[in-house]
Formats: sequence, C-alpha cells, structure tokens
Amino acid sequence: MSRPTRIAFIGNSLPRQCGIATFTGDLAQALLDAAEPVQTSIVAVTDANQNYTYPRDVIFEIREDEVEDYMTAARVLNEGRFDVVSLQHEFGIFGGDAGEHILALLENLRIPLVTTCHTILAEPTPSQHRVLQKVAAHSSRVVVMAEKGRTLLTEVYGVAPQKIEVITHGIPDRPFHDPDLAKIGRGYDGRPVILTFGLLSPNKGIEVVIDAMPSILKQTPEALYIVLGATHPTLLRQQGEAYRDSLRQRTERLGVDHAVQFLNRFVDLPTLLDFIAMCDVYVTPYLDEAQMTSGTLSYSFGMGSAVVSTPYWHACDLLGNDRGVLVPFGDAPATAKAIATLLGDDEARMAMRKGAYEAGRAMIWSHVATLYLDCMAKARTAYRPKLVSDLISLRIKRPPQQAALKLGHLHTMCDDTGIIQHAVFSVPDRSHGYCVDDNARALLLSSLLSAAGETGIADRMTASFAAFVEHAWNPDTDRFRNFMSYDRRWLEDEGSEDSHGRTLWALGACALSDTDAPRRRWASALFARAMSATLDFRSPRAWAFTLLGLNDYCAANPQDSRARMLRIRLAENLMDLEQGVSKGGRRWFEAGLSYENARLSQALIITGLSTKVAAFVETGVATLEWLMTQQTGDKGHFRPVGTDGFFEVGQSPKPFDQQPVEATATVAACLAAHEATLDKRWIEAAHMAFDWFTGSNDHGVSLVDTETGSCRDGLHADRPNENRGAESVLCYLISCVELGRVNQMLRPVMPRVGARQVS
Repeated sequence: MSRPTRIAFIGNSLPRQCGIATFTGDLAQALLDAAEPVQTSIVAVTDANQNYTYPRDVIFEIREDEVEDYMTAARVLNEGRFDVVSLQHEFGIFGGDAGEHILALLENLRIPLVTTCHTILAEPTPSQHRVLQKVAAHSSRVVVMAEKGRTLLTEVYGVAPQKIEVITHGIPDRPFHDPDLAKIGRGYDGRPVILTFGLLSPNKGIEVVIDAMPSILKQTPEALYIVLGATHPTLLRQQGEAYRDSLRQRTERLGVDHAVQFLNRFVDLPTLLDFIAMCDVYVTPYLDEAQMTSGTLSYSFGMGSAVVSTPYWHACDLLGNDRGVLVPFGDAPATAKAIATLLGDDEARMAMRKGAYEAGRAMIWSHVATLYLDCMAKARTAYRPKLVSDLISLRIKRPPQQAALKLGHLHTMCDDTGIIQHAVFSVPDRSHGYCVDDNARALLLSSLLSAAGETGIADRMTASFAAFVEHAWNPDTDRFRNFMSYDRRWLEDEGSEDSHGRTLWALGACALSDTDAPRRRWASALFARAMSATLDFRSPRAWAFTLLGLNDYCAANPQDSRARMLRIRLAENLMDLEQGVSKGGRRWFEAGLSYENARLSQALIITGLSTKVAAFVETGVATLEWLMTQQTGDKGHFRPVGTDGFFEVGQSPKPFDQQPVEATATVAACLAAHEATLDKRWIEAAHMAFDWFTGSNDHGVSLVDTETGSCRDGLHADRPNENRGAESVLCYLISCVELGRVNQMLRPVMPRVGARQVS
C-alpha cells in the first residue's frame, strides 16, 4: 500500500464554538472517510484568554495574539512530514491587524498550501487587502465556496484565476425527509416550524424575523419560530446576554413571545440535523451581503428545506432558479410575506424542497472531499519550494562577468614558501607572514581548477601550497599549525580547530582532483592521519570544513570505513545543534551568526547527497533558506553578515564590515542546494551572492580588478577596504571557478554551424 497522504489543517477546532471549527472537523472527517488513504492533524487557533480541551488530532495550539506561536507552528508542520496544509482563512480568527499574524507562519512554511477563504470582502481595508493578497501569494491553490468569491479574488485582490478553485460548503448525506414525521416526539407535532440556526450575534438579523412574526401569525396562527444556537463567545465575553435579552424583550413588546423559542445551546451535528429535518421553512436573515459562505444555509438547503434568505452572496449563489426565496435586507414585511406564502402553499413548498435537495447532492461531504483531494494534488504538483525571499527578483541588475580567470594578483601574493597572508593595497605585506588557512585555500583552488579541467596555477605553485600544508602538520600534537612568520618560524604549536578543518577540506579536494598522482596519494595519507582529531572538536565550522573534505576524500578512498563513520558523526553533530537551537521561524545551528555561516548548511547538503540521508539535505536547505533571509538587502542584493555583529545572540545581523569569505561560502552553499533540489532559483541566489564582488552591494562598487584578478578585502561602513590580501583573492577566484563550472553545465548545447539537426 502507498503511504497515506498527510494533511494538516490550520484553523479553529472543536470544542471551540464557531462555524470554522465545525467546518474544519467536518472536512477532516470527510477526507478520512475518502477512498484514498489519508491522515489528518490540526493546528488549532485559540482565542485570547481561553482554554479548550482539544482532541488528540490537534498537534499544536496557537494562541491568537502570540506571534511566536505562529512561527513555532510552521516549524512543527515543516518537521511533521506533511504533504499539504489546508488553511481556513478568516480575518477575525488570527491575531494582529486584519489577522496578519498568520503571515509569520506562512512565510516560514515549506509545504504546499491550500487556503479556503471563508470571508472575501468587496471593499477591504488596506490591511485586509494586504493580508489576503499575501495569504493568496503563499498558497498553491485558493478555494472559494461560490463563484462570487472567484470574481472578488481576481478583480479586487489580483489573484491569478488559474490558482482559484470553487468548491461548495460540504453537507451531510441525509435522505429526503418529511418534517411532520421528524416533529413527532419532540413537542412540535402539528406546528409549522420556522428555524434559524447559528451562533447568535447582531449581524444575523434575528430581529427582522421577530418583527415579521405578527403578520405570519395572522395567516398561520400555530407557527413557531425557533432560534437555535448559543450566543457568539466573543459577544458573550464582551456584553453577556444583553443581545439575546433584547430579542426576548422585543418578542414581548410585539406580543409574539409565545411563538418565538430561544434555544441557547451549541448543539452537536446530529441534533442540528434533527432540527433542520423538522423545520418547514429555514430562514437566514443576515443583514450584510458580504457573507461568502454559510454552513447553516448549506446544511438546510442540501437537506431539502424550503429557504427564505436575504440576498447575501452565498444565498444568491445557492437559491437561484426557484430553489429558494430571496427578500431584501432588513425588510420585515417582505420576510413575513415570503414565509407566510410558503407555509400556506404545501405544493409550492414541496417543489422548492425537492429542487434544493436535488441540487444539494453535489454538496455532500464525500463529493466535496474528492474535490479537495484533487485540489491538494494540484497544489502539490504546482508547488515550488520557497527559496529565500521575493526580494531576489528585485535585486540589482548583475554587471557582466569576466569570462577568463585572471591570476595575476594571485601570483603576486606567492613566493617559494607559499601565499603571503596580507597585502597593503596590492603589495604583499611580509610583516604578517603566512598561514595554513590561506595556503589550504590556495591548494583548494588548484584542485577546483583541476576538477574543472582548467589550467592557470603552475604545478610549482601548487607544490609550494602542498609543502606548506605538509610542514604545518605537527606530529607531536596531531594538529596543524596555522601562523608562520615571514622568516619561516612557526608562531604556535597548533592552530585553531577551524584552520585544522579547513586544511582537511583542502586535502580532501587534492586527494580527489589533483593532476599529480603522487600528490593525490600524499593528500590521502595526511588526511587519514589528521582527521581523527576532529572527534574532539567543538567548533561547528571545523565540523563543516571537515565534512566538505570528507566528501571528496571518501570519493577518492571509498574503502576507508573510519572516514565514513566520521562523516556521519560530524553531520549528526550539526543536526543536534540545529535541533537544539532552532526556535520558531529561526532555523540555525547557533544562537548568533558569525563568519562563513553558509558552510554549515553546505556541509549538511552535500553530506546528505553523498550518504543518501534525506534529513541532512532537508536541514541543510532549510537553514540556508533562513540564512538567506538574513543576508538579503532591501534592494534584493546580497548583504553578508558584518563582522561587527558576530555571535550577537538574538540580534539582527550588523551590515559592516562585510568580507569576501561570506559571499564565497554562500555561492557554494546555494549551488549545493541547487544540486539537491534542482530549483533554479538557487542558481539565481548564487549569482546574487557572487554579484556582491562585482558591484551589487551596499556601496554599489566593484571589489575586483578584472585585469589582475585582485579583490578588495571587503566593505567598511563608509568605503571599501583597499587592501587586497590572500583570503580575498582566493575567495573571489574560488567562486569564479565554482559558478563558472555550473554555468557551463547549464548552458544549452548549440548545434555546430553546418551540422544537420535531427527533428
């Protein structure tokens, strides 16, 4: 058997007393009863200062006014392996201006979304217009319950017509009934019954029917008007039973209190259906046309009741072609005439009932469930995972990139020892000597060029980078040293965990891709000696760099079981970090951000692809999506996390100083995400990050010299950093190679001139 489709609902849930809670429960049950295997769960929205004993299928409770709950709900849904989410949208059930808090959930949701709109206003406030537009934009499909809803969504809110589905409100499948038989034993035998059902509130128009009762009673003295339903909980909290009491007083003043019965309770579905079955005329006297759907109207109409209603949108849609009677809003005489006429004409009333019942067969829940399942399948097919932010489409136009890789400045920075760490402007700064970090990056660049089939770095230079790494290895500590003075004196016995991990990364790449076979064997041997130290490391970046190296090393040495085990161990370390730190809509590994952040995501993605562990890939992509929201400027350009804000817990990233290493890490991570998802928007994101080098940045200045290949060291708050050290040039060149290789792979193959094309 195939895996059941897992559907999560967002909305109200019983025992909360409201129509949307009833609808959510009924639709969920209908889907469970469908032929297709389905599992359903509910994320319930709880109104302020209320507590409900929810059933077991409620997996999370959102407190209406707590934005953090909405963000946490998105996390719960994303991690719950749901196939589709069904949102019941009504402005009033979510917190914030016009219910805008729901957007915090939707912006972080990574599951196909089908939204059912229970209210669509023809004249929304600016906030209502904005919120519903954004809800629709996040939705793969939008469901309305009447054609009027489709018209309003397209004309007022600008929703694409192809995104909209019209699916009626569902109804129970009950046989056509005889009201006289249904009355037996309930105390209503022999009395013509008029019924209105629903939560009591002033917009329902109950007073209009009460005002009509004197005229109705003149023609049908035994008529009884039943008002069934509890007072709306919000109204009850604000005013108590003042509105219900005013209606009672109205019946007394008009002398019809004997003919109007108030049943103040929230009834279950079987009880409601029994009341509908015994009514002779059902009345919905709403005072406002902007009622897109009414569950009570759907139930009574579909069961074959004779209906008198005001012409709100849903009623107009259902009651045409003599399937009901429409009367003007607030018009008691017209209401009285319509009800009295139906009560006095059994033949006309029966004809209307049969027409309604026949039309209602298309509304039974089993049919509606089939339509929803089809709609959800379309949503899943049309769904494209969110990349980061719609701002990418607004980014600064990309300047043309240089086709040829320029290595002049790289050569300038190198000598027989290796690559010098810093520069003053473009002049190598010998006072700061060398470091294994930069020589490892240089060895990595050489390996990337080899893997891409490119030339440029002389073998002598590659050999010097490798020699520096070899000399950096300290067998007494089983660690790599990092810093060396210009006179070739090591300044420490062991370097940082991060520099050790970065060196392993370069060795892994060399072991797989170097053009010199003996050097590949050297790299594999040194990697095997040095990798065990990472078991005791605590730095997430050291783990990530090592994982990047392990990806290549394991490909070159598939027989090394220790390396395979280490790869899983380090990836699980990152997973544990993310699970322990992520909260709400924030998906990250640490409480703060610092440098080369995207490498953490990249490491999990490529490890997941190589080991076929889907959870690694999912977490890598999800964390990268979140990171990109932190690294996108207001004009859609890449804005790396500034060094001024490294490791600040709970703070927004600082914009400066910006460094090339962030752009390079992000380019590589986005390319890995594209490999995992095949979503071309990740290619756009990679270009966006690369464009930071060439001018699409906060200062609008290019950091690179296209003639020499040099790269400035970054952006200060007021100017570029004019120094052009090893890290900067290496980062720029590495990104050129990685992005250029992918662009070449994606470029369409053109037929040779004069070649015959096969059609």
